[in-house]
Amino acid sequence: MSNAKERKHAKKMRNQPTNVTLSSGFVADRGVKHHSGGEKPFQAQKQEPHPGTSRQRQTRVNPHSLPDPEVNEQSSSKGMFRKKGGWKAGPEGTSQEIPKYITASTFAQARAAEISAMLKAVTQKSSNSLVFQTLPRHMRRRAMSHNVKRLPRRLQEIAQKEAEKAVHQKKEHSKNKCHKARRCHMNRTLEFNRRQKKNIWLETHIWHAKRFHMVKKWGYCLGERPTVKSHRACYRAMTNRCLLQDLSYYCCLELKGKEEEILKALSGMCNIDTGLTFAAVHCLSGKRQGSLVLYRVNKYPREMLGPVTFIWKSQRTPGDPSESRQLWIWLHPTLKQDILEEIKAACQCVEPIKSAVCIADPLPTPSQEKSQTELPDEKIGKKRKRKDDGENAKPIKKIIGDGTRDPCLPYSWISPTTGIIIRCSFFFSDLTMEMNRFRLIGPLSHSILTEAIKAASVHTVGEDTEETPHRWWIETCKKPDSVSLHCRQEAIFELLGGITSPAEIPAGTILGLTVGDPRINLPQKKSKALPNPEKCQDNEKVRQLLLEGVPVECTHSFIWNQDICKSVTENKISDQDLNRMRSELLVPGSQLILGPHESKIPILLIQQPGKVTGEDRLGWGSGWDVLLPKGWGMAFWIPFIYRGVRVGGLKESAVHSQYKRSPNVPGDFPDCPAGMLFAEEQAKNLLEKYKRRPPAKRPNYVKLGTLAPFCCPWEQLTQDWESRVQAYEEPSVASSPNGKESDLRRSEVPCAPMPKKTHQPSDEVGTSIEHPREAEEVMDAGCQESAGPERITDQEASENHVAATGSHLCVLRSRKLLKQLSAWCGPSSEDSRGGRRAPGRGQQGLTREACLSILGHFPRALVWVSLSLLSKGSPEPHTMICVPAKEDFLQLHEDWHYCGPQESKHSDPFRSKILKQKEKKKREKRQKPGRASSDGPAGEEPVAGQEALTLGLWSGPLPRVTLHCSRTLLGFVTQGDFSMAVGCGEALGFVSLTGLLDMLSSQPAAQRGLVLLRPPASLQYRFARIAIEV
Repeated sequence: MSNAKERKHAKKMRNQPTNVTLSSGFVADRGVKHHSGGEKPFQAQKQEPHPGTSRQRQTRVNPHSLPDPEVNEQSSSKGMFRKKGGWKAGPEGTSQEIPKYITASTFAQARAAEISAMLKAVTQKSSNSLVFQTLPRHMRRRAMSHNVKRLPRRLQEIAQKEAEKAVHQKKEHSKNKCHKARRCHMNRTLEFNRRQKKNIWLETHIWHAKRFHMVKKWGYCLGERPTVKSHRACYRAMTNRCLLQDLSYYCCLELKGKEEEILKALSGMCNIDTGLTFAAVHCLSGKRQGSLVLYRVNKYPREMLGPVTFIWKSQRTPGDPSESRQLWIWLHPTLKQDILEEIKAACQCVEPIKSAVCIADPLPTPSQEKSQTELPDEKIGKKRKRKDDGENAKPIKKIIGDGTRDPCLPYSWISPTTGIIIRCSFFFSDLTMEMNRFRLIGPLSHSILTEAIKAASVHTVGEDTEETPHRWWIETCKKPDSVSLHCRQEAIFELLGGITSPAEIPAGTILGLTVGDPRINLPQKKSKALPNPEKCQDNEKVRQLLLEGVPVECTHSFIWNQDICKSVTENKISDQDLNRMRSELLVPGSQLILGPHESKIPILLIQQPGKVTGEDRLGWGSGWDVLLPKGWGMAFWIPFIYRGVRVGGLKESAVHSQYKRSPNVPGDFPDCPAGMLFAEEQAKNLLEKYKRRPPAKRPNYVKLGTLAPFCCPWEQLTQDWESRVQAYEEPSVASSPNGKESDLRRSEVPCAPMPKKTHQPSDEVGTSIEHPREAEEVMDAGCQESAGPERITDQEASENHVAATGSHLCVLRSRKLLKQLSAWCGPSSEDSRGGRRAPGRGQQGLTREACLSILGHFPRALVWVSLSLLSKGSPEPHTMICVPAKEDFLQLHEDWHYCGPQESKHSDPFRSKILKQKEKKKREKRQKPGRASSDGPAGEEPVAGQEALTLGLWSGPLPRVTLHCSRTLLGFVTQGDFSMAVGCGEALGFVSLTGLLDMLSSQPAAQRGLVLLRPPASLQYRFARIAIEV
């Protein structure tokens, strides 16, 4: 009999008692023991003409012998089995006799056991299903699950017992979680405050949470991207309309003290080679906003801290040195801690100042929340009356911004020697500067601002001002000079409505203003704001505004005054009261006039210049930043929405910086601590995402020749290029009669150790370094032995500097050198002298001496470059930037449609090791299954000191990254995608300064600046043109 029938029989017999055996159909005993001890075979009765009758199943007992009852029963059950056509003999094919007589008591006992087993199987439930689930489908009703009487009467008792079990009983809803309790204002405020313990919410958080994908970054809960498909729509808004962003998560540091002391303390943290400093004339007067890059004190060009923007408060009496100045420094939250500590050390501010301002109450403890939200013990659904404590009741206030911090921590520091005071705050904090920051990007920013915001009305003497809370504005309107200044600011603000684009105004222009409540002017429906040319009829004033910008006096704003900002926040009219007053109007929809009770809000408008580098699309992405006091975020946000803006998130910020071809914070600052941390977290996330996919559904980067698909090894890249140049320069010193320049080069640039195992560079690599590998190894080995004790001293000093700073790596930010490199990167005509580009005014030609002078000051430097593909292709982050070979230029010259060379597949030396490890684990599991299951994942851990191998990724230390592939590696891409602005793929990234100069000096003049791009998961190289925009 087949195995399937055996399994079927075993399944049928699994619940039978041991003393009862049913007919098996495939087992037949050869004989039965008699009471006399002999054996006599039974023979099956011959088949009757009518099979299937009950007479066939009856047993006959032999009167001459009394067999063992149990044996008889087993033999009677095993001797016959039913086949097609009737009962047949056993499988042996021999007929067996059936006993003619049985013992009644023994037979009854056997049948009783069968009946008890059957009843037990019927009454005992063998599954986890409920009673009503055992009924046929046509008898089931939906109400049976909660109403026992819907079941048949014979099952109602069992169902009642099941319903009484704790597992099937309904969980009681918490009394403070019903719908009415959740809608209670007190409970919503508590929930709002509780959920900000770990990540701070912006004032526009709830608006964003309904429309954006939210992420938790940098201690905030921010909107990453809209839930709707809006990538192209956001680009069109930035180009032709207006895009709105909430930048309130940016941090701010305030320095207050004498101007000379502040400039003296901060002078060591910036350098004039990189551009403007804190002492720039237009910025120092308070007329413009400035931007710069901060370094550790006297550590330029290394140990960069990050980019910042700054604003000086305008002086009341210009030229007064004794007047106390205020300086605001805006920075990304990832840069705040490092910059704050460095400024404290530079200004010698070590003594914290005790808080003198009103700090928001800390978040209530869980016990306090429970006591505040506890409701009376009543039935759910019954109306409950709110019990108020009368005058003693304390209303729960909504915590805005950084109110979740520890109130005991200091936020202000003072220097006992210089008198400088540093105040640290966030835009929504409860400390010094309590502000929101909104950014409007696009040509319609002017129109939206002028329509959504109206200047505050000047208070007149005849108005009733006894009960108005805005006493500061009444006192201001009593001064003729203040009223005149406000009118001038209002006139300039109205002129903005007729200007075509914000890029026409000087970069960084600041305008102070006091406006009314924007909720009063809210339109009934959404509309699109358009520029009004009638506002620019006075051509002389418009021309003066476009050339000179806003006058210094008009940059004054009351937002610098902490007490006024606090009063404006506390005396804000709630939306509920405003809607109630609207409902009481005689004519619905008419203008609501509040008179002196209308709120007056001081704001500050800052012009953002947009794209300022390069020659194409200058001014793209320009707009305005609006600074508001705390608590007024949504009051300005909704009016902007009703004027036709489109809202963007973090992703749109990255796209905006990519189209401006400017580095994005913090990912495009590899020499910054925040940038290094960002790169580590990004590599970790990409690696986890890569490992989640099976090996057959993910690329094998080892075979593709990609050593680092998830990170950019900047240190090793610059070190490899430095070693290549040193190996090339050494033979030239021995051969040249006068090697002073080379000796200077070797003394200034420390030797870097080269890996012992190097790959032979391909002949296709078109660089000026054409020496074999042996020469490089010989020079690397003899590098430390040469130059005597002075050489050793320089090397030790270099090592000590590396140990102190942590890295030799830096990014070239000298504007003079960047302009020089930008001129060298472009193609030049072949008729120019020496095949070199003609030097411009104040610039040198591309000579060996000029390159060595640059490398002497920046031996291991990176250069920020932009790349534009010549043909199809869309670059992505971590794309490799490579140097083209000579044959690549020849094929491109013959065929302009030539896409580029293709990398040959590499061998995977780790595949065999990984397969052996898998086989070893399988053998161990088969040999010791119990131990393997008990050990769990501990047995899969790699040996100490041995890195875990992952199929498709390079394991262990990386080899020489520059010569690993057929084309020499020059750098990596950090941002890249298809650009809708130019209609082709564009990328931004860094290249090695040493490699760039080596490539430019070896390329033909007409094809200078061409490089190859290869994505990490592709073998195809594509041509691109490199450019340095300053």
